[in-house]
Amino acid sequence: MSSTAIRLCCSQLRLCQNRTFVTSTRHTQISSWGCGNIPNICQRLCSSKRSCHQQNSFRQRYRHFSSTLALNRDVPLTSVQYPSLKRQDFSPVSPDDVAFFESVLPGRVVTSAEDLEQANTDWLQICRGQSKLLLKPKTTDEVSHILRYCNEHNLAVVPQGGNTGLVGGSVPVFDEILISTALMNEVTDFNELSGIVTCQAGCILENLDQYVQKYGYTMPLDLGAKGSCHIGGNVATNAGGIRLLRYGSLHGSVLGVEAVMANGEVFKGLSPLRKDNTGYDLKQLFIGSEGTLGLITAVCLLCPPKPQSVQLALLGCNSFEAVLDTYKFSKEKLGEILSAFELIDAGSMEVQVTHGGHKNPLEGASFPFYLLVETSGSHEGHDQEKMSAFLEEALENNYIGDGTMATDSAKFQSMWLLRETIAAGLLKAGVTYKYDFAFSVEDFYKPVEVMREHLGDRALHVVGYGHVGDGNVHLNVVGPELSAEYLALIEPYVFEVTASFNGSISAEHGLGLKKRGAITYSRTPEQVALMQQMKALFDPKGILNPYKTIPSR
Repeated sequence: MSSTAIRLCCSQLRLCQNRTFVTSTRHTQISSWGCGNIPNICQRLCSSKRSCHQQNSFRQRYRHFSSTLALNRDVPLTSVQYPSLKRQDFSPVSPDDVAFFESVLPGRVVTSAEDLEQANTDWLQICRGQSKLLLKPKTTDEVSHILRYCNEHNLAVVPQGGNTGLVGGSVPVFDEILISTALMNEVTDFNELSGIVTCQAGCILENLDQYVQKYGYTMPLDLGAKGSCHIGGNVATNAGGIRLLRYGSLHGSVLGVEAVMANGEVFKGLSPLRKDNTGYDLKQLFIGSEGTLGLITAVCLLCPPKPQSVQLALLGCNSFEAVLDTYKFSKEKLGEILSAFELIDAGSMEVQVTHGGHKNPLEGASFPFYLLVETSGSHEGHDQEKMSAFLEEALENNYIGDGTMATDSAKFQSMWLLRETIAAGLLKAGVTYKYDFAFSVEDFYKPVEVMREHLGDRALHVVGYGHVGDGNVHLNVVGPELSAEYLALIEPYVFEVTASFNGSISAEHGLGLKKRGAITYSRTPEQVALMQQMKALFDPKGILNPYKTIPSR
């Protein structure tokens, strides 16, 4: 009898030490995945508050490391890389300007070239500005004084949070003044009954998550850069991440926003109300605006309850069709407890093994696609039963070919880190050209296949990974050099491909500098014109994050 036939006629699955599926007798009652003493082996990582805390702490420390990668090569000036981009008629910073800012922010005005180096350079080490001034306010009132002065004196500014963005939106293009939210890091209110947190924009996402977990809640978003990114930057870019499948986007989680306009006026919209239909919902304009309409200084968010039971499986699929079958089946079988459905293609796995210092959890088995399927719920036994039934039937239906469960904290950590640190691994493989697209789920992997064929051996790697559940694929091209000539091999072709599938050129990273000129591949001229009118209304002089997000009129 073939192995497939054996799988189909048996009703129990066991995941053995060598991580390959074997069958047992059809009459044995299924408890869970494991080997030997099944219930003991398959205890989930988050069956206790302590284990959940340990899991999060490890992942958060690694995120901080991976999102603050040290500068390790000379980065050409953005103005040199984009010679067609001309500096607008903004005033240069004068000694009188510095003196004024010193009076507003005593001891918090940075002019040292050495201290400004990292703030001028993006995380990918592709964009580098020439700012000579970094301001570090602590309050909304200080931000108001800064922007009022800058608007009156025609000084351009760039808001900067954790500087973990991937499209050049958080660093200067020329000599714009940097305004850091790093010192605006206070939680000002938390409602233990509703789970609503109000905080300043500079709060690090990891710290916020740790704060609300003390009260039995969790943040509604989870990012690889969690240890460095600021919540204000998350909101300004409408960051998504792995929890969007479960909790939705920030357009739903953010209840209120406080922002300072270009003229120094404060938009006071920190209402904690979940329902407020009084006129236009203006806070939505700031979510995803990338600091071009106002500088977000505080936010009010709704936090969901912290899961008490978390399970994680890494699975191997033999085709993308099998990935889609598994995803559809996971929604049917896991339903309300499905919290993440992440894809890692074979190329990404290879990079992680070769350059990232990771091991393939399915060692000895090779697949074109790997999946991370996570569930988060409130009842260990119920969740475990649903996951076991899903995995059993997925194998019987040949949706998956192999897999492994996180049976201890170390395995849980290594499996998530394998996915979350792909970006850092790619940086070690060569110069990374990153793209963040949204497609219909069935077309999720199309851009990777098309670009792989298009570039051939001119690319070191063309890989894709991302969030299958919301159609967000991260296409990465690793090339031998950072140059306009090599970029021309990729763009605008990759945007044309995206448009041909009715996709979005920016799913969660924003447009920033790098995609600003490609906006019409996803938006009509009429939509762009309306955005330009809004920009002119909010920021008539164009001092807020110039050269970013939308083309100039």
